[in-house]
Amino acid sequence: MNLIMLGPPGCGKGTQAQRLIDKYGIPQISTGDLLRAEVKNGTELGKEADKYMKAGGLVPDQVVVGMIKNRLAQTDAQKGFILDGFPRTVPQAQALERALTEAGTPLDAVLNFKVSDEMVIKRLTNRLVCSSCARPYNLAFKPPRVEGVCDVCGGKLALRSDDDEGTILRRLEVYRRETEPLVLYFWERGLLRDIDAEAPEQVVFDRTIEALSDLLDVDG
Repeated sequence: MNLIMLGPPGCGKGTQAQRLIDKYGIPQISTGDLLRAEVKNGTELGKEADKYMKAGGLVPDQVVVGMIKNRLAQTDAQKGFILDGFPRTVPQAQALERALTEAGTPLDAVLNFKVSDEMVIKRLTNRLVCSSCARPYNLAFKPPRVEGVCDVCGGKLALRSDDDEGTILRRLEVYRRETEPLVLYFWERGLLRDIDAEAPEQVVFDRTIEALSDLLDVDG
């Protein structure tokens, strides 16, 4: 089950990815984590990426795709994967699809989590994160048992600095301009599966499983 997740900030795709990871034992592959690991380990791809990063430029798509291909060759990705943070543009999607096909691991589906701008603003302006364990909460939908205190570790909860309404609106504008064209691209490829994400977490997860039902084992 080889997946990409799309959706604007605050759509809940990170939460749903974690639930799929827990249920099916497939890894979430973050391009940001890959870049940091390759640079730290001093690999050839890492050295190449580091040159661009130190110069303040973007790492070329072919370098990122090469890192993804190397990561997918590892044992834990043989049953499938969830790609996080890539692709962000149509040219990146095209390069990624070519690489995955060459590697024998073509995409099975692209999950598109759909929410209104109003819901995104409501979710993100009410979002709290534990300063100790990073567990997320939401004052409107998933509040802590004790105000300002993490249910799990007792750490202090705080609003994220980038969760003010003005910043959220700018992030939505960037998403629509740069990433939303991927929705049309993957729809034309027959890979897109829309999910109504304006619902409680468990309901959205049930919808996600239903959208993937043809790719899952009968016993789930």
